[in-house]
Order: sequence, then structure tokens, then C-alpha cells
Amino acid sequence: MRIRGRQNQLFENSFIIWNRMDQEMEKLIWEYIDGICNTTEKAAIKQKLDDDPLWRIKYAELMRIQNLLQQEELEMPSLRFTKKVMEEIAKYQVAPATKNYINKNVIRGIAAFFLTMIAGLVIYFLEQIHWTGNPSNNLLPDYTLGADKLNWSKLLNNTYVNIFIGINVILGLILLDKYMQGRKNNDNTQGLSEGDTA
Repeated sequence: MRIRGRQNQLFENSFIIWNRMDQEMEKLIWEYIDGICNTTEKAAIKQKLDDDPLWRIKYAELMRIQNLLQQEELEMPSLRFTKKVMEEIAKYQVAPATKNYINKNVIRGIAAFFLTMIAGLVIYFLEQIHWTGNPSNNLLPDYTLGADKLNWSKLLNNTYVNIFIGINVILGLILLDKYMQGRKNNDNTQGLSEGDTA
């Protein structure tokens, strides 16, 4: 088994080496045919063609390909080709370029959803505050609420609240990115219009 595996490996290696040599030989012969090699290379290739039958066979094969390529005549388009193409394109109405590809109602709906969610979060926070009895007839209690009087663990321990805050932070960053991109585009268009007028 080891001998057979070694024989297979030697066969594969010799095939790879032969394939590389064949590619190199073909490259050199193409350079000889095209006339892009220098005089020393040309003399060396000519010597190989005279001495080696494998090189002669490959040279004859590549010369047949070269002759076929030279016999083929390139098709030239008619003189009115460009005009015909442009006339055909003119038949179709080209859609005008628009600035907004997103429906504004979709944006408004998304904004309304998140504003509703923020309002719900504010209502949830206000609901968690324990108001004491108000002896006066004032609408607001007499004391000021401090951060130490709120039960923050009860307010912010809820998993859903944390997820909601995370989503809002991400959406805020996206909104900031869109705003900055819009400012950049406006600056670029203003720079182009000023460059046109100058």
C-alpha cells in the first residue's frame, strides 16, 4: 500500500511539473510568434524548435491557432449603429431621478411607533413612583422627588425595559448617522453648484 501511494504521489508530482513546463513552453512560443521577445530569447527558442520535436509540435499547434485568428475578420457595426441604439432607447420613457425612494408614510409610521414606545416607558416610570398623600390642594406634591427616593432596582431591573432602551440607543445612532450623511450630501451638492457658477 505504501509503495502504491508513493507511486501515485510521484505520478502526481511529475504531472504537475510537466504541466508547468508545458505552460512555460507555450508562453515562450507565443512570445516568439508575436515577436515580443528579445534577440537572445528569440535565438534560444529557435534553437529549441530546431532540436526538440515536442517544441515543434507545440509551435505547429499554436501557429494553426494564430492563422485561424488572423483569418477571422472582425465584424464592424454599421455606420448608423450608435444612432439606431439611441433612437431605440429614446422610445422608452426614462424614470426621473428622485431624491426619496422611501415612502414618507413609512417613516412617519416608524417614528409614531417609537414615540408611542417612549411615551409608554415614561408612563411606566411615572407609575412606579409612590406618591404620598397630598394634604394641600396643589396638583403636585409639596416635596421634590430625589433620585434616592426612587426604587431604581424595581424600575430598571425589567428585561423588557433594558431591551427597549438598547433598541432606542441603536435607532438613535442610526438616525444620527442619517442626519450626518444628509449634511455631507448637502455640503457636496452646494460645493458642486458653487464650482459650476465659478
